[in-house]
Amino acid sequence: MNTILEMRGITKSFPGVKALDDVNLKVKSGEIHALVGENGAGKSTLMKVLSGVYPHGSYDGEIVFEGETVAFGSITDSENKGIIIIHQELALVPLLSIAENIFLGNEIQTNGVISWPETFARSVELLKKVGLDEKPSTLIDAIGVGKQQLVEIAKALSKKVKLLILDEPTSSLQENDSQKLLDLLLEFKKQGIASILISHKLNEVSQVADTITVLRDGATVSTLDCHADKISEEHIIRDMVGRDMAHRYPERTPNIREKLFEISNWNVWHPEHSDRQMIKNINLSVSCGEVVGIAGLMGSGRTELAMSIFGKSYGQNISGKVFMNGKEIDASTVPSAIKNGICYVTEDRKELGLVLEENIVRNITLSNLPGVSSNGVIDDTSERRIAEDYRETLNIRTPSVFQKVVNLSGGNQQKVVLSKWLFANPQLLILDEPTRGIDIGAKFEIYTIINQLAHEGKGIILISSEMPELLGMCDRIYVMNEGAFAGEVVASKSDQEQIMSMIVKG
Repeated sequence: MNTILEMRGITKSFPGVKALDDVNLKVKSGEIHALVGENGAGKSTLMKVLSGVYPHGSYDGEIVFEGETVAFGSITDSENKGIIIIHQELALVPLLSIAENIFLGNEIQTNGVISWPETFARSVELLKKVGLDEKPSTLIDAIGVGKQQLVEIAKALSKKVKLLILDEPTSSLQENDSQKLLDLLLEFKKQGIASILISHKLNEVSQVADTITVLRDGATVSTLDCHADKISEEHIIRDMVGRDMAHRYPERTPNIREKLFEISNWNVWHPEHSDRQMIKNINLSVSCGEVVGIAGLMGSGRTELAMSIFGKSYGQNISGKVFMNGKEIDASTVPSAIKNGICYVTEDRKELGLVLEENIVRNITLSNLPGVSSNGVIDDTSERRIAEDYRETLNIRTPSVFQKVVNLSGGNQQKVVLSKWLFANPQLLILDEPTRGIDIGAKFEIYTIINQLAHEGKGIILISSEMPELLGMCDRIYVMNEGAFAGEVVASKSDQEQIMSMIVKG
């Protein structure tokens, strides 16, 4: 195979940190090239250099595409060459149609007038290529995340893609949707389209990749040929983190004590459609020192349940009782829930968990401003000391606590979210997909924090789409389907097959 892309000696620095240090990457025509590494290893930065998000002149090194040295000044320049990047956060407009999104910025027009018949006809062709049978007139808001991801790929195909870059494309997808996307990459490979796949899901990488490049601390560690040798996940992890990880989950000896938290007969209706019941007669309990999991497919009601418990921040006509330490409590608003020791780490840290343009200090203290103020005035010295303490305790990798959160890696952003809620001193911590989109090393650190909180007697509710994570971390697991609990298992006596069977059978 010919080489379609070569990046030589790429070095990129930001104030206080060298994000890329003499990185080399070579991609062959028609191959699937996986790019893996811990959060902060430089994967996304490297792709932003390639796609022109970081323009030529802002980095050192050389990019050669199809045998020609290129100097992209913007993302439009790279797209004109056939390099298309699909970011982890989808760039679709919810209230526009599928067809409008596919050709947004790339409209089919004559003399400034859009040809809608041709736009819709071409959209049908592109949707067929990615395996979607939705009408082009359907609003993006009306289709699920998995289908939205395929619309993004159809959008890339409309620009005559030669090299497709996918940044964590399956992080928000269920297993079936993930498999469809991987199958699509294999189909593109047959058509001669090269792909760069950034993913933390090593089982998916192993399934489709021809070559794997591992980055660590901004440098190229290894390039592995998947066809020359059988590459184990352990090998990849060792290259990623620089050490062996004999155990994916830290060991914990459970010390489960008295019942801490309970909800009974909990019912929730949709916030906009009052005839649609989302949560149906849920009964749930958590004891001190216990990690309780909630398993279920996307749309089963896990997040809706969590948000409704946390200050009724989701739903309407909510009924049922909430108990803490045996006494009924008022958790009807977010402030009252926090006051009664309930905190919620959202699955969407960027939209709902953080103020991205604020610094680490302000984000950490936001949930408990009285803890750093006197007579309504914030004590800057106290605020900084608290942030420095959490930076050290949770190993938040940053040159300064005054760094804007938007500039941190996903794993470090997640640690800031955790710090924020730990500073609120919760008794019960609800963690909704706490390791989504973060690497294996950062996951282990999050798991260690969860175990430490359980050791201190806190109650933990862990919502996760990764069943090995639930089985590896939890004491008990509730299985959820269509807004109701389909069953409950002891994690140490269960397996993925049993849980999936309960999900499917409801």
